[in-house]
Amino acid sequence: MNRILITGGTGLIGKHLTTLLLAKGYTVYHLSRSAGSHARVNTFVWDVEKGEIDERCIEGVDTIIHLAGAGIADKRWTDKRKKLIIESRTQSIRLLYSLLKRKPHTVKSVISASGIGYYSDRADELMFEDSAPNNDFLAVSCIKWENAVDEGAELGLRVVKFRTGVVLDTGGGALPKLALPVKFGVGAALGSGRQWLSWIHWHDAVAMYIFAIEHNIAGVYNMVAPNPVTNNQLIKEIAKTLKRPLWLPNVPAFALKAALGELATAVLGSTKVSSQKIEKAGFKFEFIDVSAALKDIHGK
Repeated sequence: MNRILITGGTGLIGKHLTTLLLAKGYTVYHLSRSAGSHARVNTFVWDVEKGEIDERCIEGVDTIIHLAGAGIADKRWTDKRKKLIIESRTQSIRLLYSLLKRKPHTVKSVISASGIGYYSDRADELMFEDSAPNNDFLAVSCIKWENAVDEGAELGLRVVKFRTGVVLDTGGGALPKLALPVKFGVGAALGSGRQWLSWIHWHDAVAMYIFAIEHNIAGVYNMVAPNPVTNNQLIKEIAKTLKRPLWLPNVPAFALKAALGELATAVLGSTKVSSQKIEKAGFKFEFIDVSAALKDIHGK
């Protein structure tokens, strides 16, 4: 079976992906800033800022899955944070490509995360892979990310990029942050509540990476479920799943902007994204309805 090298293998998607790949018989390697503790995964150390990488990481590897990158919504977007968000994604893949250029290897494919931040705030317009990007920070960071990944084509690699929506999982990401106030009975929609949110169950996200490994697809695909919802609809479904009341008015946009600064774009922006292209490629979603997804995730 193939050997898979994952950057960001201990992150939200990386952990699930590692587990499923191992269950399918794949050999999995991780690239990390520190030694790993997974009994079945060899972890190789790199330091992207210093340009250091353990050259053994690509030995026998067929596919690189690039998930590494500083969290978009973890901290306020200072100039320093913006620089880290972009460089943690672009310099990391370029460090790998520089290794491939100077050392014989068996790598054939690179499959990379990207984000629907590429489209950013587009009101009610449905976004497709060939839609023009926006021009705010979210969009610019995704453009630079994808451009860096595309440099793999110059090395003869098959390149796949997944513009990922909001991954629903209790282990991290947006869902626990949205669900926590709901659990305590103080949940509310954000801003107008009418902004579109393109989501995907974590299991479908992981399955899509495996689909890309096992099928000869290339180019960019949206990693979102077929039925996006508004922020208001999502909060209502979370409350319904958790059997909690919703009685507070929406959180005003000005309050979110005051608290989060420019980062408020990530929660107030409306991004309605199509899954049509990946479905036409043959991918089958397990969860197309957000209610069913939430029930599965919360074990209801």
